[in-house]
Order: sequence, then C-alpha cells, then structure tokens
Amino acid sequence: MPEERYRLIVGLGNPGEKYRLTRHNMGFMVVDKICRVHGICLDKTWFEVVFGEGRVGGQTVMVAKPMTFMNRVGPAVRNLADVFELETHDVFVVHDDIDLAFGRLKIIRKGGDGGHNGVKSLIGAFGSDALARIRVGIGRPQDREDASAYVLSGFDTEQEGLLEGVISAASEAVETVLVEGVSEAMNLFHGRTISEINVGRRL
Repeated sequence: MPEERYRLIVGLGNPGEKYRLTRHNMGFMVVDKICRVHGICLDKTWFEVVFGEGRVGGQTVMVAKPMTFMNRVGPAVRNLADVFELETHDVFVVHDDIDLAFGRLKIIRKGGDGGHNGVKSLIGAFGSDALARIRVGIGRPQDREDASAYVLSGFDTEQEGLLEGVISAASEAVETVLVEGVSEAMNLFHGRTISEINVGRRL
C-alpha cells in the first residue's frame, strides 16, 4: 500500500505579538482554530516555518505558519514542501482578503495574487498560481484610511463580535476541502458570509 501523502495547510500572517490580532493575521487565526479543534501542536520548526502534524477529517495533514513577514513566506513554505516531497496540489493556503466584505469566504483553485504580498511570494516560489486558497474577507477601510495601515490594525467592535463565527466557518471550509474536495467546499462556502453558512456542520 502506498504511503499516505500529507496535505499542507498554510495560514498566512505576520509573526509577533504586535500583529497577533490584526486583520492581516486572519490566516493564522484560522489555522490556530483547526489546531485547537483537532489537537494538533505546532511544535516543530523548519525553514522559518512552525508546523505540526495530525489528522483532520481522516486526512493526514501538516498545519503551518510561516514566521517570516508576508513578502518572504514563499521560499520558506516551498522549502518545507520540498523536504516532504509535496507538490503544489498538496498545498492549501488560508489568507485575508481586503477586496471581500468582512466575513465573506471565497475558495479558488488558482489565480493571481490580488495584491496580497504573501500570495505573491508563494506564487513566485512555487512557480505557479495553481495554489488552492480560501480567501477570508476583512473588508476595505472607510474614508481615506491607508490600506497598509488598515490590514495591520485590529478589528472594530462590530467585527470583533462576529470574528469567532468567521474563523469557525473558514475552518470548516478547510476541512470540507480535505474531506470532500474543492468543488464541494465551493458549493457550500464560496461567496457566502457566516449568516449564510451552517456553522457547526463539522467543527
């Protein structure tokens, strides 16, 4: 029987306490939720990535958080994937998206970086835009607030009240990808907000 392949779930964010609860760290928040629910410890470090191994929905997975800043995540994740002989189609990325309304989810099989420096770095390192992703909406800033400052700031009061539901929905979407595939995950979650999703279906 062939050895079961890993699936690599990568959450994007910036390292350090200063950025822990900022909008740009939505990817970190989602993979942290997956780790809590499935008892996965991020207890290993390799190539500037902290990661852990476990099972999600019956699938053998590695869950990873690059410890570089966004514009340098690609080489770190690519090095980890190479060590474990993972192909591009074995990698699934979770990240924030300023072009989506807060809490709205989109799942894609491939596509451009959309101005996200972390995704841009990953596409460059893997030499392909065929990286399956879940984009978690953080909304755009109001008035004239600078977009760079906005993504590195904390959530407003209304968003804080909804944040745990958004994280849970995104976590369920990741598990659905692993168990039922990208197409089914898209049917259930793509383009929807938490008010339109049956949160609790899996987690």
